[in-house]
Amino acid sequence: MTTGPGDAQEQPRILVIRLSALGDFVQSFGPFEAIRRAHPTAHITLLTTRPFVELARLAPWFDHVEVDTRPRWTDLAGVRALRRQLQGYDRVYDLQTSGRTARYFWLAGRPVWSGHVAAAALPHANPWRDIMHTRPRQRDQLRMAGVAPVDRPDLAWLVGGGPRLPPPYALLVPGAAPHRPEKRWPAGSYGQLAALLVARGITPVIVGSADEQPLAVDIMRHCPRARDLTGQTSLPDLAGLAARAWGAVGNDTGPMHLAAEVGCRCLVLFSHASTPARTAPLGYGPGQVEVLWARDLTFLSPQRVAAALW
Repeated sequence: MTTGPGDAQEQPRILVIRLSALGDFVQSFGPFEAIRRAHPTAHITLLTTRPFVELARLAPWFDHVEVDTRPRWTDLAGVRALRRQLQGYDRVYDLQTSGRTARYFWLAGRPVWSGHVAAAALPHANPWRDIMHTRPRQRDQLRMAGVAPVDRPDLAWLVGGGPRLPPPYALLVPGAAPHRPEKRWPAGSYGQLAALLVARGITPVIVGSADEQPLAVDIMRHCPRARDLTGQTSLPDLAGLAARAWGAVGNDTGPMHLAAEVGCRCLVLFSHASTPARTAPLGYGPGQVEVLWARDLTFLSPQRVAAALW
């Protein structure tokens, strides 16, 4: 038996699919809350990947979180286990809408499904969906499924975490996907920007994964007064740090989406490798998120970035 928003069936079972990446996961906060509001009595499960489990389990939108190990299609035992994870739901919201999750529709036994699969009961039938930004695309998908949008999710559960640093401080996010070096502003340029921040009385705080710690070392050669927190913050920690920061400067990478989502003032640096109209973080007020674009970030000067901050 299927159910929709507002139906009286007791404890319907809902599955939400959102696997990766961090920027896309963060931009699904509004849809997550919208689904919870649409199904207030439902038992809602999130199917995601391991990096986001801690964050998802803190959130008030899910009753249960499961890990998708994304088995290869030739791994028959893994695919059978995935099929068991996908079956038995009254409704599924596929927010990943990838080629992979299109196959999940069939593995799940064709339940009531919101997503990009043409055979679904609630298809996202917008012909322009593939060129839409993630946030409006998901709002449009849920609207077609009868789910009212949430203009701004309530993140009170998230913004209180992380270390308490003396204000004012600014986050520097020098990393990006390792296989996309063209998306990175040089660490030396971040170092020069850090020195300009210190001159204004603002402490630069470098954040990122442990693998990005060498970038912090390069930055601190130019600015020893910067603070290095690479490898020391979980996603909830980073959200709390960003919510209390004077601002954040970073590349086109997931942590900048998280900073924007919690209301931090963000300056995001883009190269030719990505398209801001489709992938830039979105804020919730005029001027909260600004983009600087340069075909080659090597030629973007620290003075130009600093001018955009002041």
